[in-house]
Amino acid sequence: MSPITVRTEKGYRTAIHIRNHTVIADELIQDGGTDTGPTPMEILLGTVGACVAVTTKAYAQRKSWPLEGVSVELEMERIRREDYPDYTGDAPFVHEIREHILFEGPLTEEQRSRLMTIAGKCPVHVTLANPVFFVSQIAEEIK
Repeated sequence: MSPITVRTEKGYRTAIHIRNHTVIADELIQDGGTDTGPTPMEILLGTVGACVAVTTKAYAQRKSWPLEGVSVELEMERIRREDYPDYTGDAPFVHEIREHILFEGPLTEEQRSRLMTIAGKCPVHVTLANPVFFVSQIAEEIK
């Protein structure tokens, strides 16, 4: 994957440079931003939804299924470990992402069920559901 560069602009506004694309992220006005773009967490959820849509659409196309469109609505809630009985790990918080996925078109129930399984296997789902390690380095300013 090509490197992605993020640069601060005015206030909390940041420009995310991905290949020849620029995505703007910002914070809400009440959080000190100017609301000129989605928040980083909103972009994260949008990325999950986009991955689900693309992955299920590609699968349906390979199978020649009559999938006409995919809509994904996402919400995320941060929950304290002790308030989430299904979690037995050591992290102080659990982040629950709820997805409401609509598969449009004359699909059978079996096809819809299979597409739900495939949705959970999109690369972003797999990345977020497994351990992720960050390797951070202080970069030297280029003059």
